Amino acid sequence: MRQLMDIAADARRAKYAVARLGTNDKNRGLLAIADALLANTREIIDANRIDIENGRANGLVEGLIDRLMLDEKRIAGIAEGCRQVAALPDPVGEVLWMHKRPNGLNIGQKRVPMGVIGIIYEARPNVTVDAAVLCFKAGSACILRGGKEAFQSSMCLTRLMRAALAAEGLPENAINLVEDTSRDTATQMMKLNGYLDVLIPRGGAGLIRSVVMNATVPVIETGTGNCHVYVDATADLEMAKNILVNAKCQRPSVCNAAESLLVHKDVAEKFLPMAAEGLAPDHVAIHGCPRTMDILGDSIAPATDEDYGREYLGYEISCKVVDSLDEAIEHINRFNTGHSECIVTRDYDASQRFLEEVDAAAVYVNASTRFTDGFEFGFGAEIGISTQKLHARGPMGLTALTTTKYIIYGNGQVR
Repeated sequence: MRQLMDIAADARRAKYAVARLGTNDKNRGLLAIADALLANTREIIDANRIDIENGRANGLVEGLIDRLMLDEKRIAGIAEGCRQVAALPDPVGEVLWMHKRPNGLNIGQKRVPMGVIGIIYEARPNVTVDAAVLCFKAGSACILRGGKEAFQSSMCLTRLMRAALAAEGLPENAINLVEDTSRDTATQMMKLNGYLDVLIPRGGAGLIRSVVMNATVPVIETGTGNCHVYVDATADLEMAKNILVNAKCQRPSVCNAAESLLVHKDVAEKFLPMAAEGLAPDHVAIHGCPRTMDILGDSIAPATDEDYGREYLGYEISCKVVDSLDEAIEHINRFNTGHSECIVTRDYDASQRFLEEVDAAAVYVNASTRFTDGFEFGFGAEIGISTQKLHARGPMGLTALTTTKYIIYGNGQVR
């Protein structure tokens, strides 16, 4: 088993080799990875079966078992994702701007690789491949630390990816997996100053909080999602119902699902029964304010501040009737996690105020929050969705995995 410090040293050496690779070489490596995954599907499924058996023995709920499971279709999808990343434009080397100063210096800004990117994530083995290929295309080495639930799957996938790169004469140490899943090793990884250029946690609130609180290396916080749908006084109510049902029910366990409904008082009497009817087929439990309970009856549980701030990740939602757009914006900015927020309205001025005043990475007018996704935004893939403001915010595609440097051309200038 490779020790963490050996992995870190290997990755640090590899980052220079990866940064020198041209686009064609990187794409050749990604396509080789895709071919290797398909050619070794049975080996991957066999490794994954061990994780599934261990997960069931340890009491993992079926929802997590489903996220953990790999079959032929899912492996084919992961391989296709590698091909899609290969087809994306390479951000490395792009000159963002160049201008000439009065002293004759030509100064520009150029996009360059990050270096070594660390990713700590939980039970989804597809993240092992997604993260690795995105980092590789962005010109960086990576150190991956997955959860113990997907250990055998991640080990198998990493071994295949490293072998595919080596067979193409490319640096296999561009992709590294921490083989010790203990908490102590995770904490040690958070403090790899001098080795990691950035660390990205991807998972639940507990994992993200642990990384943010304990890391001494730079962190990009990929956040939880307490996303709101606000139905304004002028909303098309049928549209609002469709958006709400999609945002809440289409896939409730993801971070861009709606967790809270706000309804303007002028349409609450009419819209709330429509909303309840739309949510009923999925048996969504509603936690409501007193006015919501007055309209919908005793089947509604009373909502507390804890309910308004909660990411349910299931078939539950909080609901509040508000008196004004001002109150809706104030409520959202108090309880949201900076992820994705939606207003349904036919009032242009209201939509513009919502866009300007709501503090979130993605703000929608008349569309579901479920679109906050790298693929849906046209990035091809994503490493996560950043809810912080420094370096990257929102879905993080290839560009977010790079940094910049200034390039200066002179002809002998001194100061």
